[in-house]
Amino acid sequence: MTPSPEPGPRRSGTSRKWTICGLLLLASAINYMDRQTLANAAVRITREFHLTQERYGNIEAVFAYAFAAGSVVFGWLADRYSVRWLYAGVLTMWSLAGLATGFVHDERELLWCRMILGFFEAGHWPCGIRTTRALLDARERSLGNGVLQSGTSVGAIMAPLIMSGLLTAEPGTWRVAFRVVGAAGLLWLVLWFALVRKEDLPAPRDTPSAEEEGNAGPGLWQIIFSRRMLVLFFVIASINTTWQILRAWLPKILQEGRGYSEADTLHFTSLWYVATDLGCLGAGALAVWLGRRRLPVATARLVVFAGCGALCASCALTPLLDKGWGLLLVLLLAGAGALGVFPIYHAFTQDLSGRHQGKITGLAGVVAWVVPAQAQKFFGAMADRTHSFDRGLVLAAFLPLVAALPLWWFWEKKAPK
Repeated sequence: MTPSPEPGPRRSGTSRKWTICGLLLLASAINYMDRQTLANAAVRITREFHLTQERYGNIEAVFAYAFAAGSVVFGWLADRYSVRWLYAGVLTMWSLAGLATGFVHDERELLWCRMILGFFEAGHWPCGIRTTRALLDARERSLGNGVLQSGTSVGAIMAPLIMSGLLTAEPGTWRVAFRVVGAAGLLWLVLWFALVRKEDLPAPRDTPSAEEEGNAGPGLWQIIFSRRMLVLFFVIASINTTWQILRAWLPKILQEGRGYSEADTLHFTSLWYVATDLGCLGAGALAVWLGRRRLPVATARLVVFAGCGALCASCALTPLLDKGWGLLLVLLLAGAGALGVFPIYHAFTQDLSGRHQGKITGLAGVVAWVVPAQAQKFFGAMADRTHSFDRGLVLAAFLPLVAALPLWWFWEKKAPK
């Protein structure tokens, strides 16, 4: 008997589906431009609002907690309503929150803006991951997820360049950057509705799933408490903690920890995100190449994941390195590995269920952000206590490599659908 087709809309032609993936890259870029504007202006903001490192870490923690809450809400919505409309809604709201940050007067208002930004930015990932799953087959998803994830680097590359052009000697000019970046996000809506048709991404409830057509699959609770889902909870908590520490603290590490100027820090931060983008796209492409030519798909993903974890672990050398090219090279390698693990992780989540993809992404997002929220506060408190960022970096550096172990030991090697 011929197997039932995979649930979801009819897959678009090759050029069209990768064009839509390009729009996902752009959405990720906008997402990170709004997010990274704070990190790039962190030194100015902490001085203006008289914040300790721990209080700055608390601002990052509030963003993370809001992101965790939004992950649940939008994960559920992505499995029920058309992503075509849901995506547009969340991007509009997070762009307005970013724009409003340029008008805050104190720490309390800044906390509120970051909380709203985090809540609505969380909708990007359930919508984006559901889109790549609908458009691409199992062997293509690592690369498609790499395109989606690499947009975070594109946005982060652009953010410091924009900041460099807008910041002047006036302390308050950081506000202009928030307003410009927030307003720019609204332009994405025009491209989205012009290029994505209703039939590309119909509401999930309008598309009968394989389970509903008679091929019974696991229910949501069965998936949540399965061995594979528990492994993924551990993996995302580990890799996102490392990534969020590097993302949020890199400008401070360079300026306050190693004495780089603000201008040099902004330029290197842009270069650092080029390295993370290459790591992300390279990891996705390498997993696809190995899966097609040499290894089973699951094994290919594991090999690439472990390799990226090893690159990230090189960041543990930073306490031994003073200001100079050796330090910067290690940070570039660690950044490439830190982001390279994400498209592989997303591909593993897409193996679990098409029907519950949004909820799986959302629930994993809770773990992905609650743990880093605590880590941000701990990292800031440790920096205050030791007057150095090095010890926290060493602790964060090995987490992706550690996360590869349960994937290798406990993930089933059968071919994904």
